[in-house]
Amino acid sequence: MKPLATSRAGMVTSPHALASEAGLEILRAGGNAIEAAIAIGATLSVTYPHFTGLGGDAFWILGDQSGNVRALSGIGQAAATLPDYGNAIPTRGAASAITSAATVDTWDRAFAISRDQWGGRQAWSQLFQRAIALAQEGFEVTPSQRFWQTFRQGEVSDWHGFAAVFMPDGRLPRQGDRLRQPALARSLDRIANFGSREFYEGELAERIVAGLRAAGSPLRLQDLARTAARDEAPLRVPYRGGELLSLAPPTQGVTTLQIMGILERFDVASIPEGSADYYHLLVEAVKQAFIERNRHVADPEFATVPVDAMLSPARLSALAAHIDMRHAMPWPHVYQHGDTVFLSAVDSEGRCASVLQTVYFDWGSGVVAGDTGILWHNRGAAFSTDPTHHNAIQPGKRPFHTLNPGMYLRDGKPRLTYGTQGADGQPQTLAAVLTRLIDYGMDPMQALSRPRFLLGRTFSDTRDSLKIEADAGDDVIATLSTRGHEVSVIDAQSPLAGHPGAIALYDDGSCAGAHDPRSDGIAMGV
Repeated sequence: MKPLATSRAGMVTSPHALASEAGLEILRAGGNAIEAAIAIGATLSVTYPHFTGLGGDAFWILGDQSGNVRALSGIGQAAATLPDYGNAIPTRGAASAITSAATVDTWDRAFAISRDQWGGRQAWSQLFQRAIALAQEGFEVTPSQRFWQTFRQGEVSDWHGFAAVFMPDGRLPRQGDRLRQPALARSLDRIANFGSREFYEGELAERIVAGLRAAGSPLRLQDLARTAARDEAPLRVPYRGGELLSLAPPTQGVTTLQIMGILERFDVASIPEGSADYYHLLVEAVKQAFIERNRHVADPEFATVPVDAMLSPARLSALAAHIDMRHAMPWPHVYQHGDTVFLSAVDSEGRCASVLQTVYFDWGSGVVAGDTGILWHNRGAAFSTDPTHHNAIQPGKRPFHTLNPGMYLRDGKPRLTYGTQGADGQPQTLAAVLTRLIDYGMDPMQALSRPRFLLGRTFSDTRDSLKIEADAGDDVIATLSTRGHEVSVIDAQSPLAGHPGAIALYDDGSCAGAHDPRSDGIAMGV
């Protein structure tokens, strides 16, 4: 097992050691948590290209020890002019590259908060130096990248511009091979030297759009120019004497909060952790919240999303009352796919950044935008083509998003940052991690290492069954089956169970952090 990281002077966590080192370097140079998180995010856009990049979306929750919290929601909107998609939006190719990308704008907005309110002193350009160097000089391909590129090897030959960047010798890189991305290095250098709007309105934007247009995407320069992350108040729900925070729609942050609000109505700590009762309760709470999500969550500028009602004590109590501890609710609902990265930073003053970045599916749309080295995401594939659906595709609309990083406050002060990869798996993984951290008092590595579950389909099992890791135990699995769960056993410590990270902040000023042992990631203390 990876060691638990501890520190009294700040901490970072991410799914790649080089990215964590980039953030740690900023903290050691006197930077704050926002500055460190930008450096981590930029580095991950190089070293974890299958799950994140400049051509994707991002979400932040920020908090300090004075109780000031805010959320940055970076979702690219659909192109102003869209083709007729008929019955379905493609999940790959230029026809799926139909929404702009807001990750870079979230970095800019976070940097402004750092400068104006957190006393940030690091130069914008300095935060990109590690990422630029790794793109130019190369890095060793990770097991995760090798796995997902091998898994998609039958598709990548059809992806516009992909092979030139990610198969430079005409073959799939092996784990440990050095991957260089000089075009991406030049794009990062322009953002570092000319600011974030270079990505949306500058010469780089023109080359991005030219590349996307040549591939067949409907995105145009004006679509990039009008892209802007939202600075919003986070959603909140009480939990065990504190508050859990998440992002507003069109993210599924309200879903994670509903699950935890339902669990607040049960004495979870009295249920043996890891027992059949424990898993059954969490799974049934997930089902109740997913049904609500699928009915309502969309862009609130285009559809009515009754967030206040969904998080009201009366509604949460009513959903909790639907749970039968003896029998599983049937589950025929469609699973949402997607991949992402969680990163977090805490500085010496206890200020926190909890961040998720994504290109949606592994490798996003598969389209590299011309000579920029930037892989574009396919989040637009989450839209529905049914014009009566609340998430129906429309020009300028933001699609439903599974990403929802979080933060836990006690007495108004951040005490946990957390998040995970995994689309529909995100709220499920977080329910397990948060109950173990809060209800059972585990440290981050203990909480992340325990067996988990996944309700829904995977690339290896298309049934909407309850996947549960083998180390949950034969007796637990058998009991869940007798209660009506269609159980599929997956390997212990399976990557299908998500790749969460978490940092805990304690009253004495110390912190402890971890990244999931199922992942390539690591937490590091200053």
